[in-house]
Amino acid sequence: MRFPRASGILLHPTSLPGPHGSGDLGIEARHFVDWLAASGQSLWQILPLGGIGPGNSPYMSSSAFAGNVLLIDLAELQAQGWLPEKLAPDSAFSGSAINFAAVVPWRMTRLQEAAKNFFLTASSGTRQDYADFCAAQADWLDDYALFMALADHHGWQDWCDWPAPLACRDPAALAEARKAHAERINFWKFCQCAFFRQWHALKTYANSKGVQIIGDAPIFIAYQSAEVWARPDLFELDAAGKPQVVAGVPPDAFSAEGQRWGNPLYRWSAHAAEKYAWWITRIRRTFELVDIVRIDHFRGFVDYWEIPASEPNAIKGRWLPGPGAALFEAIGAALGPLKIIAEDLGILTPAVDALRQQFKLPGMRILHFAFGSDNKNAYLPHNYSPDTVVYTGTHDNDTTRGWWAQIGDAERQHVRDYLAIDGHDIHWSLIRAACASVADTAIHPLQDVLGLGAEARMNFPGKAEGYWQWRFEWPQIQPQHGALLSSFCRLYRR
Repeated sequence: MRFPRASGILLHPTSLPGPHGSGDLGIEARHFVDWLAASGQSLWQILPLGGIGPGNSPYMSSSAFAGNVLLIDLAELQAQGWLPEKLAPDSAFSGSAINFAAVVPWRMTRLQEAAKNFFLTASSGTRQDYADFCAAQADWLDDYALFMALADHHGWQDWCDWPAPLACRDPAALAEARKAHAERINFWKFCQCAFFRQWHALKTYANSKGVQIIGDAPIFIAYQSAEVWARPDLFELDAAGKPQVVAGVPPDAFSAEGQRWGNPLYRWSAHAAEKYAWWITRIRRTFELVDIVRIDHFRGFVDYWEIPASEPNAIKGRWLPGPGAALFEAIGAALGPLKIIAEDLGILTPAVDALRQQFKLPGMRILHFAFGSDNKNAYLPHNYSPDTVVYTGTHDNDTTRGWWAQIGDAERQHVRDYLAIDGHDIHWSLIRAACASVADTAIHPLQDVLGLGAEARMNFPGKAEGYWQWRFEWPQIQPQHGALLSSFCRLYRR
């Protein structure tokens, strides 16, 4: 599907300003939408909206369907009367970075208080709204809330190590667990109801301002998740529910040892036998939250890297065939044409590009990857086709200023020659190159708009700790930032 020529900003909501330790779905998110619209931007790209996992990564969520409860706007819960009038921030909070060790317990304590007060004081109409939400989302919410309650109770040990009747989902054991953990189950349902209410209000506001949301769907999900526990038959697990093989990618430019993600792999034969019903539901639910979906690691649908679970890194693995066209044919038959971006980065084959083109999905190009080789480099703008989404860099890259500082002299000279620049304000030079290209869509990380260095990098693939923390503060955004973005949109018809 061809996209209209447009420009947008990559920023996860956790990076927004706000007084409660991390960005959320509150008033600052609406202010950001206002800034996007005033700056000529019609797209807001985010990272996965699910809960965070090991290393605080949003790509290792405990559910493929649930929202990140840490994004809930506490001020809205306060306005409902479920929290005290004053929400004093923790002294460990920072406006420039998320201190997860302080933020997570602080926010969770207040969510628990809000849930308690909701069930004690909510009006009949509000309770009905909650009941309607629970009924509408029951196909995933019931398993999720029970899973989270049991995971809490068992100290977040792997679900395969829970008592066997619970690990194996014995109906009698599950019924007893629902009774024993009813209060905690209701807490998790309350949080999801609050998240979805607030998210849909924010998305409606963004759409009213002419801004569409680009979401992110990781190809794999976390082992310690409600869906793997609920449907172990759809994943490559042994009889005890443990993965013998896990996901990742082989050694590449990011890591000499490759990336051992550790996610369970899909048992594609089981998905095919059900005509990919699980995937159809997942994509449908994702599009209920966002306007456009970027599918992460698109290459894995053609073939994927299988790593023995006993291996400490991703060096020893093998490529195995994915579902290919059959999956996307099933999704298309069930859901019709969809706005999907294929993350086709990394080690690619002709089959990957053929699958993307077969379903007319725009691919991705990264300007940081364009320079230092020859004029056939696919990431150089003169080699783009219109069905492309171009980025200066993504959440996995360094910022443009950080990248410029560490590349070699030959690569740096190639940039100067190609763009006819001296290297001053390199971030704006790359943003301009992206906007000027034939690519239908140009996305710029906010860090690059602000001209920040490596200290503002969001993630470093293969490094488990110390990332996903960056936040901006409003004084960093100056009038010239929006003015330049607007001028590029006018110049290059975006």
